[in-house]
Amino acid sequence: MTSSAGSQDLRTALDTLTTEAFRPDLAEIDRLPTLDIARLMNAEDAGVAAAVATQIPHIAAVVDATATRMARGGRLVYAGAGTAGRLGVLDASECPPTFGTAPGRVVGVIAGGPQAMTVPVEGAEDSPELAEADLAALSLTPDDTVIGVSASGRTPYAVGAVRHARARGALTVALACNAGSELATAAEHAIEVVVGPELLTGSTRLKAGTAQKLVLNMVSTITMIRLGKTYGNLMVDVRATNDKLRARSRRIVALATGAADDEIEAALAAADGEVKAAILVVLAGVDGPAAARLLEESGGHLRAALTAAGD
Repeated sequence: MTSSAGSQDLRTALDTLTTEAFRPDLAEIDRLPTLDIARLMNAEDAGVAAAVATQIPHIAAVVDATATRMARGGRLVYAGAGTAGRLGVLDASECPPTFGTAPGRVVGVIAGGPQAMTVPVEGAEDSPELAEADLAALSLTPDDTVIGVSASGRTPYAVGAVRHARARGALTVALACNAGSELATAAEHAIEVVVGPELLTGSTRLKAGTAQKLVLNMVSTITMIRLGKTYGNLMVDVRATNDKLRARSRRIVALATGAADDEIEAALAAADGEVKAAILVVLAGVDGPAAARLLEESGGHLRAALTAAGD
């Protein structure tokens, strides 16, 4: 049970956070017409991208450091509680179908475990020890990157995760929506997107959540570009696991090569459905096994494999 002194300390801490600030100008928002409330929300959201823009140099530095480690076999791990944790799990879960990443290369860890994705787990976010246990199960290495995600920048679970990761030699990153946060102090890299007070006081699933989603989109997407998971702006490592993705695979090969439908189908068949290899079959005029070998020797980078085929 939390002591009264502890509760007072927490209230005092929250009073200092931009994400928890009260907006007197919105004190009667519930009395406004629905159209006006929607316009207010939209106007508030319009400033989120600009707040993210102030952090782009920090985001780029994180991407380069992360990609270097992942190229050596490291993992990208997100750790957070509540909305922040769910956003990390969401981003991680979208990497395998989008970029063909192997299971476990991008991981989302949420306070309270998988059930916390849909049901609040009381007290889980207050436990740095729980974060340490969750990350200890991953056996972190210096090639891993751990991003602690917390709107307030003070969530004990996120702070505990970053401290544990840093002690294990992993690259550590703080993603918060308050400046000068405890999380930023604990990490090597800090991305602090200050979006200001929320429309609903303290409801960080709004602007803060949107800002975190934008940053995670950038980190994972640009890291995958750096790792050769794309060819131009084409998702050439997509895994064709359903009809939609099989159609997308054919379209990607068509956009990359300009080949006719029958040549595309033959190339995909020769490449066992692998888009990168099929493109190489068409553009380099090699067979399926040769395409696979060239890609392996090029570390999965299609442009490098095409150059090697030409040489």
